Amino acid sequence: MSGHQDGRPGTRWRRATRLLAAAAAMCTGSVVLTAALTTGPAAAGAAERAALAAPAVTSVTTGGAHTCAIPTDGGLWCWGSNYGGQLGDGTTTNRSTPARVGTATWASVDGGSGHTCAIRTDGTLWCWGSNFRGQLGDGSTTSRSAPVQVGTATTWARVSAGPAHTCAIRTDGTLWCWGFNRTSQLGVGTSPYVATTPLQVGTATTWASVSTGFAHTCAIRTDGTLWCWGLSSDGQLGLGTLGSQTTPAQVGTATTWSGVAAGYAHTCGVRSGALWCWGENGYGQLGVGGTYQTTPVQVGTGTTWSRVDASSDTSCASRTDGSLWCWGKNGSGQVGDGTTTHRSAPTRVGTETTWTGGLAVTDHGCGIRTGGGLWCWGDNSGGQLGDGTTVQRPTPAQVNLPG
Repeated sequence: MSGHQDGRPGTRWRRATRLLAAAAAMCTGSVVLTAALTTGPAAAGAAERAALAAPAVTSVTTGGAHTCAIPTDGGLWCWGSNYGGQLGDGTTTNRSTPARVGTATWASVDGGSGHTCAIRTDGTLWCWGSNFRGQLGDGSTTSRSAPVQVGTATTWARVSAGPAHTCAIRTDGTLWCWGFNRTSQLGVGTSPYVATTPLQVGTATTWASVSTGFAHTCAIRTDGTLWCWGLSSDGQLGLGTLGSQTTPAQVGTATTWSGVAAGYAHTCGVRSGALWCWGENGYGQLGVGGTYQTTPVQVGTGTTWSRVDASSDTSCASRTDGSLWCWGKNGSGQVGDGTTTHRSAPTRVGTETTWTGGLAVTDHGCGIRTGGGLWCWGDNSGGQLGDGTTVQRPTPAQVNLPG
């Protein structure tokens, strides 16, 4: 896989995730699809009416083989693979349609490979799912099938869940990480090997956003500078070297970074509207030709990129004109262009210019269009597309949360 031997830890992790997702039992629920996924005018009409009645979505995240979304009423819905309890519904049963997570109101959510973390509207942080490396932050390594609170703080603002570690930012601008630290991805040095509760990363109080990759982490400060740490096996830290970085190190000298997304072994970011990527490029996930890059390389010449997401070996980004573009690994149709051909340059997803909301991609992708419509595509082995099936889809199809 893109130059990696099967014995590499990342390959073993991704293979295990797929096997667990496929082995878990599927549970059938109710969901309404758009007319494109139904047959006959009666079914099409019913689907259109349901789409109009469905609540608008404000936030979406894609985990290893699961999806979670928050509609305008603040409820939280998850679906897909649930072997570790990552759906938060109190079971380990897969769901091929959205299932409500409790009755609380939520502000944001992020999914890791087998766990999920979310912030409630009261500023408290909650995590659930697999916890073998302490990634839930509750002081244990016990997996949880329902949300458990992380500490007692009520000032959490942002959270990012990686495969086996989690990082979050508080309203005071401090950054905290916990979970697996084998490659110093927590940013606190080489010790501890596993942290089961949040550890503060340095003393800075100017962190604005954070993104967790497989074994590295990147974050942006309020002054627009970009910092990365952890493993740099393929240059994914953007520091011009291979190896590891035990604490945050600044990427270049630019002060205009507005977004960053850490993938499996690559990273992409937006700077002054231009798109930059670096790290592993075996599937073309950097959006440029050639091999791995140890420093940021610009993707094309456009300066109208607004947001980017990267995970596994695929990248997606939207432009200010509302168009959506994806590239990289496409074995499950996660590029969304109707094929399973890997792409080494940004490939447009359809012709719509309404991709103005949230965006997330792993081996499947999901995005929010104008008006709050939620669309998903790609791998569906665990039911993560939310359409009631386990059939992968190489183009976006709408998924409606229960009204």
